Amino acid sequence: MTAHPDGRTIFEKGRSGRRTRYLEDRPSPPSLAALPEGLRRQTPPALPQVTEGEVVRHYTNLARKNWAVDVGFYPLGSCTMKYNPRIGEQVAAWPEFSAAHPLRPIRAAQGWLRLLHETERMLSRLCGVARFTLQPAAGAQGELCGMLMIRRYHVDRGERRNTVIVPDSAHGTNPATAALAGFRTVTCPSSPEGMVDLRALRGLLNDDVAGIMLTNPNTLGIFEREIREVCQLVHEVGGLAYYDGANFNALAGRFRPGDMGFDVVHLNLHKTFSTPHGGGGPGSGPVGVVEALEPYLPLPLVRKGPEEFELEDDRPKSIGRLNAFGGNALVVLRAYTYLRQLGTEGLREVSAAAVLAANYLKRRLADAYEPSHGGRCMHEFVLSAARQKAHGVRALDIAKRLIDLGFHPPTIYFPLTVPEALMIEPTETETLETLDAFAEAMLQIAREAQETPELLRAAPQSTPVGRLDEVAAAKQLDLRWRPGGKENP
Repeated sequence: MTAHPDGRTIFEKGRSGRRTRYLEDRPSPPSLAALPEGLRRQTPPALPQVTEGEVVRHYTNLARKNWAVDVGFYPLGSCTMKYNPRIGEQVAAWPEFSAAHPLRPIRAAQGWLRLLHETERMLSRLCGVARFTLQPAAGAQGELCGMLMIRRYHVDRGERRNTVIVPDSAHGTNPATAALAGFRTVTCPSSPEGMVDLRALRGLLNDDVAGIMLTNPNTLGIFEREIREVCQLVHEVGGLAYYDGANFNALAGRFRPGDMGFDVVHLNLHKTFSTPHGGGGPGSGPVGVVEALEPYLPLPLVRKGPEEFELEDDRPKSIGRLNAFGGNALVVLRAYTYLRQLGTEGLREVSAAAVLAANYLKRRLADAYEPSHGGRCMHEFVLSAARQKAHGVRALDIAKRLIDLGFHPPTIYFPLTVPEALMIEPTETETLETLDAFAEAMLQIAREAQETPELLRAAPQSTPVGRLDEVAAAKQLDLRWRPGGKENP
């Protein structure tokens, strides 16, 4: 239990008989009588007795210990953690949307169905594909949706293809998703330029290949310049190309995955289109497909009928449902608001600013840290702390020291192809002053690694607890706090 500023926990601050006078004792709810006797508490819960003010201060104090985009810079590479415009929250709070029951009659849900249909069409145009499903609740579920459609496509053609190619710069969920969909994965190495090695790819292609899962720009922040040839080579052996859209923030409004040759496209609305992100959700991972894969889309789909919007559920080749209803609709609503506010030209400005910010930071840090690859990057870039490791300082130490200097750390140790990796994505929503402050902190840490490496190895020192033994924490879970310091059972 987190302590208050004076060092005492909420339990230690409690005193018998303390309570608020603003609430009277209330009788037990009628529903309690329906609860079987064996499931009822025999003794009251051991909750602290405190004033209303202490309760408010307790939770306010806890909130101050959290880090979020609303608090400061969040440069997590690959995750696109950027500011969420408040207009999306305002629209999602309108009772016309938030109070709508998912089981209301179709005729009474025309506004919602129109919104979902328009969002699906906007995403299809942005990505250059035929149709989208909005059902997947997150990026990983979107990946699974796409790979299940690829499997169904091949089975429908009388083929039992079992192999999926995954570049070594892919997101970690890609091989896991392919395996969950029943495929085996083979890794395609990167070229010295950080892109898919075409020679190696040719050596992996055969009639057992169901497809390739690929991110563009990849996790090194590099645009796959030979992407059309990659997709063409996979198509020549009968495979399909799957686009992981986690990095679509770099391309929105500028380059369509469908035009690159991809057959399946998943997006993360909670990344690119600025809906709430982190803390376990909510998320949304819509999946788009080219015309040949349309029959396999999950149901239901929203279509525009002759008189009103309808739910389409007459596709016998569909992979079925992924969610009970249409997906995380209020997340889709926030993304719809974002898309309508910006339009295509606004999205082009977003992607341009994101790429500019990343290249600016990369140039400022290139002399102190070792970039994974030379040249320009897209929306993110990867540095190596190999120079700092020569002084006994690891990427983990750099990340912990950033906390002391007031910044959330970037992604570390990913991608695995870069030793002591620091993966940084500034996004388009940060000011030049914020980028400069982060750069100065990173440069200060680089100097400290040479002059006082022990300072970095002892970081962080400004947090309620110091550096934890993460291996021990994973093996010896301690999830319950007991009053009086008693040991957990």
